Amino acid sequence: MLIGGGKLMNSQNLLILLSDEHNKRMLGVSGHSHVKTPNLDKLASEGTLFENAYCNSPICVPSRAILATGRYNAEIGYWDNADPYDGKIPSWGHRAVEGNCDAVSIGKLHFLDDQAPTGFSEQINPLNVVGGVGDLLGLIRQELPVRKGAANMAKDVGSGETTYSNYDKKIAQDAKNWILNRKSSDKPWVLFVSFVCPHFPLIAPEEFYNMYPENEVPWPLLYDENKRSDHPYYLAMRKCMNYDDYFNEEKVRKATAAYFGLCSFLDHNIGTVLSSLEKSDFAENTNIIYTSDHGDALGMRGMWGKSTMFEESAGIPMILKGPNIPKSKNVKTPVSLVDIFPTVVDSLNLNKKSEDNDLPGSSLLQIASENDNYQRIVLSEYHAAASPVGAFMLRKGKYKYVYFAEGYDPQLFNLEEDPYEENDLARDNNFKKILESFHGDLLEICNPEEVNKRAKREQNETILKHGGIEAIKGRGDFGYSPAPGQKAEFD
Repeated sequence: MLIGGGKLMNSQNLLILLSDEHNKRMLGVSGHSHVKTPNLDKLASEGTLFENAYCNSPICVPSRAILATGRYNAEIGYWDNADPYDGKIPSWGHRAVEGNCDAVSIGKLHFLDDQAPTGFSEQINPLNVVGGVGDLLGLIRQELPVRKGAANMAKDVGSGETTYSNYDKKIAQDAKNWILNRKSSDKPWVLFVSFVCPHFPLIAPEEFYNMYPENEVPWPLLYDENKRSDHPYYLAMRKCMNYDDYFNEEKVRKATAAYFGLCSFLDHNIGTVLSSLEKSDFAENTNIIYTSDHGDALGMRGMWGKSTMFEESAGIPMILKGPNIPKSKNVKTPVSLVDIFPTVVDSLNLNKKSEDNDLPGSSLLQIASENDNYQRIVLSEYHAAASPVGAFMLRKGKYKYVYFAEGYDPQLFNLEEDPYEENDLARDNNFKKILESFHGDLLEICNPEEVNKRAKREQNETILKHGGIEAIKGRGDFGYSPAPGQKAEFD
């Protein structure tokens, strides 16, 4: 690969650090007034921060399938949290191993199971979907069931230890040990270290929770009913998730303090991994990526968790550091998780294949070295829990366009003038041509109505496979995928 003025890059190892549900704004380096993330801030100061980074589906399982394969969900069809990656479509792990490199995972995968051929040469303490099946209730989209996720999320908030926090500590320690025990004479490698925090339960270890007094945390933006989106898609989603039934003022403040604490706890664990890398034989020949599978609303617009196309959910943090990566650079070029696959190929200096020409992403190493291309397009789509129809988001330039299938009105936001997406320009006839242009861009990527029909058809087939809607409802709901060695709690 060529860097900057034509300098040939040597093969570099690659450390990918992934969190779960990290709101892009909840970083010191992003200007947050409360959240303390010194290790991630340092990483950004020594590397490049991508200001306009997005997941390609704002929910765990599809997002991770897309990250693995480097392909949009409209093509690969891992629609929801009951549709885990199974290795049938090659991953960057497969590519690395084919190139005589090691591809090792530590922590949360959210794939089918430990035996699926997902491309890793070694998996250490993986977390996968419940029972190899996952969240079947999310398949029901014709008449959205009232989910218990909101009740589970609000049930226990505050300070303390959880199976997730203990799991993340182990992930950090396992990663530290792996790096320090690795010999420089061994194969080149890509190490995927995947934490679960700050994903709920919104309970932070006491040391980190106490960093954020409840009476000092900011109130969620646009929380008041009269400030929330009145788009019918999001009205249906809030009815399904019914957050207002469980989050009173006390819960909101405790949940906010806990989420901030979990961000700092995550940062601490990332610091453990980065410190071990600095002490190892690989400090000078390893590229580092930090990102998340999606964001979190954290009460904004009266919503919690992910699943929307708003910046707090579809947007993600993304930082890149390495020997040839610009320092203290902020990149405005829109990027997304599909860019990880070509980044692995470039970092390990693997041979390109003909099928790489069809990948929608580009190497982050190259993007970081170039001038901003603000007109680059990224896609995110959602076909999962609480969504009555498929949603498709395009980011290009200063605008964000959201297309909803089955006749729902689109949305359009000017993110430069309206960063919190309060003013939907799609309702203004003056923006008709921009809407038409964006729709043309979307059609060049996929036919959204066909994709929406295909997703629902395949989801209905899965429902029948598991005994029908009533059988799935009888199985019950569970709050979140348990850490290894634990069982899901259904209710």
